[in-house]
Amino acid sequence: MYATERHEAIERILAEEGRVSVVDLARRFDVTTETIRRDLDQLETTGALRRVHGGAVAAERPSTTETALSERIHRHAPEKAAIARRALAAFDDGFHGSVFLDAGTTTAAVAASLAPRLSATPIDVVTHSLPIANTLALTPQTSLTLIGGRVRGLTAAAVGADTVRAIGRLRPDIAFIGANGVSADFGISTPDPEEAAVKSAIVRAARRVIVVADAEKLGRELLVSFARLDEIDVLVTDAVPDARLQGALAEAHVEVWTA
Repeated sequence: MYATERHEAIERILAEEGRVSVVDLARRFDVTTETIRRDLDQLETTGALRRVHGGAVAAERPSTTETALSERIHRHAPEKAAIARRALAAFDDGFHGSVFLDAGTTTAAVAASLAPRLSATPIDVVTHSLPIANTLALTPQTSLTLIGGRVRGLTAAAVGADTVRAIGRLRPDIAFIGANGVSADFGISTPDPEEAAVKSAIVRAARRVIVVADAEKLGRELLVSFARLDEIDVLVTDAVPDARLQGALAEAHVEVWTA
């Protein structure tokens, strides 16, 4: 296969899967990892993709771009499930406190992983996400509080002043926060100002803040920053951040847990 044919195939795979890895592409095309790295470097110069640790993601989208929940729920599903399982390390055997679950597909994976534990463990769960509430409401003996407000169709989550005020009256022990971008300079960000206001309220309210974000989000900056790096305690992701982001996280005393 010629290089141009490989490049076209890589772009097709990226369009379908959203992310590619050097090792997987080398195996698919039966070439060396060095060849694939050169391919990705060339494609990045044309704007076809963005290099990340171990591979590449689709080219940077505008800072306000946000896909619907129905489109995102199947994207990187194995990685999100792995992140969720790793995130549950936040609960030691004696944990009997309260948890706030932010809206999002990765936090929904956390909810799915947490659900089997709720029948036997007295944990109070709060969320403003309708899909997460639906998942946990079916779990026997779950103590679940759903925060109300105007429901934003794109994320099926409550937003607005009433939602922010309700969250401000809480003090959950742990909050799991979703993000669209995690940046050394811009902190944790999302495209929508109303979503950002809710996320910011959760960050201020929680005693411990855990951001769950797959590798595609690392290094990205969306329209609205809702938390500085030093306002979060743990980042759970599926790839090692690049050196610059690692340094910023370390300076902010953020633990990084890799799934």
